[in-house]
Amino acid sequence: MKLQKAQRHQVKLRLGLSGASGFGKTYSALILAYGITNDWSKIALIDTENGSASLYSHLGDFNVLNLEEPFTPERYIEAIAICEQAMVEVIIVDSISHEWSGKGGCLEMHEQLGGRFQDWAKISPRHQAFIDKILQSNAHIITSVRRKIDYAMDADMNGKSKVVKHGTKEITREGFEYELTVNFELINDKHLVRASKDRTGLFMDKPEFIINSNTGKKLIEWCNQGIALSDIVEEINQANTLDELRKLYNKYPSVRTKIHPKIIERKSQIEALLNVVTESIVESNITEQK
Repeated sequence: MKLQKAQRHQVKLRLGLSGASGFGKTYSALILAYGITNDWSKIALIDTENGSASLYSHLGDFNVLNLEEPFTPERYIEAIAICEQAMVEVIIVDSISHEWSGKGGCLEMHEQLGGRFQDWAKISPRHQAFIDKILQSNAHIITSVRRKIDYAMDADMNGKSKVVKHGTKEITREGFEYELTVNFELINDKHLVRASKDRTGLFMDKPEFIINSNTGKKLIEWCNQGIALSDIVEEINQANTLDELRKLYNKYPSVRTKIHPKIIERKSQIEALLNVVTESIVESNITEQK
């Protein structure tokens, strides 16, 4: 272990939109995505909401992948992979709530196993693989999540139990918000949002507002600050010795998992070149001896 200088790298956005039905999650996600790309054809929407994306086809020529039940984590992962292969810049997953509580989702799978606490040992890794797919994607990801009214049994002043409303709660596994760069909560059917989580510092503790394309532009400008991954890859391609590769690997600790495959590829190329040079020297020496 050793201390490293903190470095800012360009990142891919992981953004959440949560709200009740009719509050504008899909529309807001599309407007955000367009602000990020300025090109509708570079946006893909994974639609689990019975074709709701078609209601917004007038906005632009974005791509749609209709995902039907069963809403297993693996089917979500496959859908995201298909969008990645199409080389889109922004993937909208609308919504991820089905992966948790929909037909064939994690809660139903857990119930089918018996509903015991120990049964989560089989379900949790599958759900985590879905979360990891979102976090590791090479595209910007926007997820939408349904919200429902959260109730609890509380005691009143007389000690009697009563049902009390505790605001709203996202319909997905608790803790998902912590994985996001920004999480917007739509608070009414007028499309007003507030930031409940914001690593960018652009929206936190600011008045409620309506998402527009400028919101996406602000976010992509923030994402593009720092060293680009493509520039790091170019440095790796220019490395001519194993020692240079080693230094590059240590130079960028925050993106090691992303550059590791490229490091290994370049290492193999350098070793192959060294073998060719060594063989050439050996053959030359043999020729001179003769």
